[in-house]
Amino acid sequence: MQLRAVSFSLLAVCFIAVSFKAIQYWPSSLVVLNSNGTLTYKADEKGNTIPDFSNVGYRTGNVPIPEVPVVQTISPGADAEQTIQKAIDAVAGKAPDKNGFRGAILLKKGRYPIQHNIRINAGGIVLRGEGSETLLIAEGTDKRALIDVSGTGEPTEVKGTRTPVTADYVPVGSRSIPVKSAAAFKPGDAVIIHWMAKDQWIEDLKMNQIVERPGTKQWRTKEYDLKFQRTITRIEGNTLFIDNPVVMAMEPRYNTAEVYIYSFPGRISNVGVEHLSCASAYTSDTAEDHSWDAVAFNRIENGWVRNVNARYFAYSCVNLGALSRNISVLGCSISDHKSIITGGRRYSFNNTGQMNLFMNCAASDGRHDYVTGARVCGPNVFYNCTAVRTHADIGPHHRWAMGTLYDNITTDGEINIQDRGNWGSGHGWSGVNQVVWNCTAKRATVQSPWVSGKNYCIGLKGEKSTGRLSQRPDGEWEGQNKPGLEPASLYMAQLKARGIQHP
Repeated sequence: MQLRAVSFSLLAVCFIAVSFKAIQYWPSSLVVLNSNGTLTYKADEKGNTIPDFSNVGYRTGNVPIPEVPVVQTISPGADAEQTIQKAIDAVAGKAPDKNGFRGAILLKKGRYPIQHNIRINAGGIVLRGEGSETLLIAEGTDKRALIDVSGTGEPTEVKGTRTPVTADYVPVGSRSIPVKSAAAFKPGDAVIIHWMAKDQWIEDLKMNQIVERPGTKQWRTKEYDLKFQRTITRIEGNTLFIDNPVVMAMEPRYNTAEVYIYSFPGRISNVGVEHLSCASAYTSDTAEDHSWDAVAFNRIENGWVRNVNARYFAYSCVNLGALSRNISVLGCSISDHKSIITGGRRYSFNNTGQMNLFMNCAASDGRHDYVTGARVCGPNVFYNCTAVRTHADIGPHHRWAMGTLYDNITTDGEINIQDRGNWGSGHGWSGVNQVVWNCTAKRATVQSPWVSGKNYCIGLKGEKSTGRLSQRPDGEWEGQNKPGLEPASLYMAQLKARGIQHP
């Protein structure tokens, strides 16, 4: 018996060794991992590269999410909603500390019935549970977010700072922008890069030629007035250097581009929701008169949602609005949506903001599980996330999302980046400068628009599909069904290349 055990062990070792040898590691031609941990990006004929996506999430990934000290503790009770809201309002009245935090409110284990919702409208507040046994239940029939986090107002241009971009072409991936005058700027300024479409852009994209059906809207230039939020890191002459790369090329024949400083006094920051569960009351599997989002963020920067589990919602676990930026959504999950299965429902993790990170999340029974909306200004990242029992596809869903990385996404459904044609109200091209990296899907469509950028599919495990409209330019494909892609994760390699060891 002992001899057999030794022989079996040797056989197992040999099998493992052969298995390791069978994997031939290979690099993408577009992003190469060097022996010292740096990355080399291959530029196309215009200088465009795959962007560096690593400066997303809480404080651009430069610091880990902090453990904020508890200042109030709450136990379950019949008046849970009023008690929690009163505690939030009390903490909001405290002065923030030197790091911008007012304190954490700890919800002890138990059930917390919520008739309306919990609102956080001031920065520096963390709502924390004791894990999955801290359960907030959205009761009643209102379609609303159970936990609603939002500041107020809109970004406002600082007068006298607007200056035009002077380059003939600013490529995707660039962190430098030549302007007519940099006199009004200094490092640390929050700026908007204002990209405004011209008619020629719509014409060459063929988005004024969408096949008509009832409700179809052709694209119009005034709707493509894109505002990328960035921070100036340094200035050399009349060139501005920014913290996050360009994800939409600037080209005078297609757009005008200007840069200006903005203020946003109503936006809040340093808010976290963590370590708790959320559920919505419902009357049937197709009921819609109940809570739609577990957590919704808007008008907020530098916040997080982590380890939040959601069940029975009609729309999402986490829904990030267009004015949310640098938010980290980590280790969250949603299952058992309750709604009819059709458009506008079951967007498990929805993002319309910029510089946001979704990492280590899980979705079940959703439609568009990791998804962006219309005119979403990147970069944004979905990393190491899963989806099962899917009813639709993952990817940019609406019109023209820019600069999204789908990295190590595993789904039993589809990942699609394509011309959606007259679906919806005439979505057309759903995204540009989208990167699918080392993902697993039943099938995928990755097409590139006629002009103004590319889409990439590197190391996909799954079937290649022709998509909704087959007569469209193919995206940049490499290594389909070929194991051993290095780096295995583009996002993690980009973090490490700039010396960051945490997400």
